[in-house]
Amino acid sequence: MRIATAICLLVVCLMAAMVFTVSILAVNRGIAGTGTTDFVEYWSAGQLLMRGADPYDPAATLQLERSAGRSTDQPEVTFSPPAIFLLVAPLGLVGAKTGAVLWMIALIASFAVSIRLLWILQGRRPGQLHLLCYCFAPALTCLMAGQIGIFLLLGLVLFLYLHTRRPFLAGAALAVCFVKPHLFLLFGTVLVLWAIHRRQYKVLAGIGIGLLAACAIAFCFDPHAWPQYERMITIARPTEPLVPTLSRMFRYFVDRDAVWLQFLPAAAGCGWAIWYFWRQRNCWNWMEQGLLLLLVSVACAPYAWITDESVLLPAILAALYQAEDSGRSLLPYGLITGAVLAELLRGIWMTTPYFVWTAPAWLAWYLYATHGKSEAGGEVFAVSRQ
Repeated sequence: MRIATAICLLVVCLMAAMVFTVSILAVNRGIAGTGTTDFVEYWSAGQLLMRGADPYDPAATLQLERSAGRSTDQPEVTFSPPAIFLLVAPLGLVGAKTGAVLWMIALIASFAVSIRLLWILQGRRPGQLHLLCYCFAPALTCLMAGQIGIFLLLGLVLFLYLHTRRPFLAGAALAVCFVKPHLFLLFGTVLVLWAIHRRQYKVLAGIGIGLLAACAIAFCFDPHAWPQYERMITIARPTEPLVPTLSRMFRYFVDRDAVWLQFLPAAAGCGWAIWYFWRQRNCWNWMEQGLLLLLVSVACAPYAWITDESVLLPAILAALYQAEDSGRSLLPYGLITGAVLAELLRGIWMTTPYFVWTAPAWLAWYLYATHGKSEAGGEVFAVSRQ
């Protein structure tokens, strides 16, 4: 079994190296960083901000995206709220190719810092197992697509790293996750309950100040940002496309015209999250129970892509270490990651339903790896007891 696991992980590492190489070569050619990836929508928004224009204007966005090399008649307007302006505004100061290289450097640096901090949070354990995080398929997909999921990962990791010693800074770091709040509905619900129960009001203050700062920056660049965002969401209707999530599939098979069905799993998940937290409130640990909560939160999200699953990396690394400690095979992790990378390298892009299985697969891997972990030792609780 160890030989099979080693072979599988070697294949995954080779595939990950191929993804890195393809991404970097594409950026150097001015393709991946501009015309054919999601980076172009952020660059266009930054350009429009610096020009004093509407960053959610489809016509202006399309014109800029075509100038960056995108050959399409449909503009890619960012669905993120104005809080994202803090990240994209600097892109308005550079050209598309320069911005693409700088954006890629920022993503890779954030990814490396996140892995380093997670390794420290796991007690600086000996060995090189944490290096397998560099093979995590959603994060590699983020690099290929130029998506912001890795920035959300860094904010989450900083929260986990700082919340016991610097709660205000931890909350401020977590504010970046409000760029995609739908991913953290369960996580955010329990965070508020935990802060009230433990009287960790500095965390809530940090989040509040961080959000106020982001909104203030958005207002400085574009005083009409929120009305423009509301108008764009009303027209674009992002819940209509067949997004590869369990929530969207549930709505599709029950009643595809009933939009509220897409939010039902998240609502039910919030009910479970409240019950789960209340049961564990006296021994709650964000590096233990919080990781399971994070996995379920993303799995229940009403709207998500595989790139958004980058935020699950803390749970994945914890599961890797627990599997190693308990003598369980790492083969399932290798197979899941290999299957995702194989789909990507075959040209199956993340907008297709072929990726609906990934979030449940990471949850299943975590449950497999942590099953039976001692409750008395303050570790992740056995799933069979939930």
